[in-house]
Amino acid sequence: MNIKTIKAGTFNLMNLMLPNREAFSLKYTPEEFRRKSQWVDFMLSQMDADVIGFQECFHKQALVSITSQNSRYKNAEVIIADETGDLPRVALLSRYPIDNIEIFDKFPQEAVVSIKTKTSYDKIFLPFDTFSRPVLKADIYIKPFGLITFFVVHLKSKRPIFYEGEDENNPIDLARAQVRSLMLRAAESAALRTILIKTLKNQDRPVVVFGDVNDTGNAVTTRIISGEVPQHKLPDWQKRNVWEVLLYHVKDIQARRSYQDFYYTYIHNGMYESLDHIMVSEELVTENPRNLGRVGTVKVFNDHLIDKTFSNEKPDKCKSDHGVVVCTLELNIEKHKKYKN
Repeated sequence: MNIKTIKAGTFNLMNLMLPNREAFSLKYTPEEFRRKSQWVDFMLSQMDADVIGFQECFHKQALVSITSQNSRYKNAEVIIADETGDLPRVALLSRYPIDNIEIFDKFPQEAVVSIKTKTSYDKIFLPFDTFSRPVLKADIYIKPFGLITFFVVHLKSKRPIFYEGEDENNPIDLARAQVRSLMLRAAESAALRTILIKTLKNQDRPVVVFGDVNDTGNAVTTRIISGEVPQHKLPDWQKRNVWEVLLYHVKDIQARRSYQDFYYTYIHNGMYESLDHIMVSEELVTENPRNLGRVGTVKVFNDHLIDKTFSNEKPDKCKSDHGVVVCTLELNIEKHKKYKN
């Protein structure tokens, strides 16, 4: 069987920026940037991935200065979505040629959410129409297989959104602030889902979505992004319509096998959570009879994370507070040629 194997990974860099540049009251001295660069370089070598989606990159130059010194990536292409210099952005690294790039800042019009109250016949539109961090889409040519579409995402964090005059120590104010954060992340999920459906529908090109969605795999916001599996009682033709636009978590694919890593990418107050995900379309799922490949090994690099409830060790600003996820994609070249022709 003619198989092309590549690796894809997602990596939250935790505020990668150039030295002596300040954003959100953060700044690296030249020495801190050197240590940060060394750690990122070490993680990149551990990952050894061909395509990597990054989150929390402030400056493309900072990332390029690291990748260009790594023998694995010195010839790789690096792009960043809507760089401003003072805001965290998603970025993408590829060892393969990038064929097309799109950046999504605004929600699609049909994704804007409206609700009706019991006391009003008029719809109320939620005041969310922009991603907190723009979404990056790239078509990458994996020779000799063909094009694969990658999305890099970073949704709104769980950090509460407080308004002026509210007290962070007041539980009622806190509850309202948490709802605002959840509403924004949910609205972003719906907008991202709308964009994904347009990409997934009526085409056989594999799609990979990776990034920090700031919620667990079973959370409502995450399931909005991936879609819900069809009910088993539905006729096959209706199931096929659902499967066509469904995404599958690589951690769930691996969990069905006899081996898996202890999958967590973030620790908060002693809770081990999975906020960083890789999802694939049906073209990369073995159970799909028309698959063009499969998900192989999934690895999580999380040894650097600190559980503050058990350790007095202080977090290192030169390391990330997120784990890194890498999965192997085994691409069937012969099958792709068959369906392509």
